[in-house]
Amino acid sequence: MENKEYTTKQEQLARFAKAMGHPARVAILEFLAKQDTCFFGDIHEVLPIAKATVSQHLKELKEAGLIQGEIETPKVKYCINRENWKVASGLFAEFFGQCVCKKENCCG
Repeated sequence: MENKEYTTKQEQLARFAKAMGHPARVAILEFLAKQDTCFFGDIHEVLPIAKATVSQHLKELKEAGLIQGEIETPKVKYCINRENWKVASGLFAEFFGQCVCKKENCCG
């Protein structure tokens, strides 16, 4: 019987992709990736994200390991988790680089 389990890489890639599955989370990651240090403050003040949903988006990103820091008030500081950022970058690059068909329209 053949093994039907997902690989650790597949599970990790899916977790990162799920965490990035909302435009607000992508915007948060883009913003944080451009910061030299941890960000202190309210992300809703610098991005078009409703204050009521910011903590949920930050929680999802933190649980996936893409950001780190304190996301609960009053200690609000967070930044990109550089180690996992590199892992995610490599996984996505490997995933999107595996297409063997080099023609523009493989099915046509």
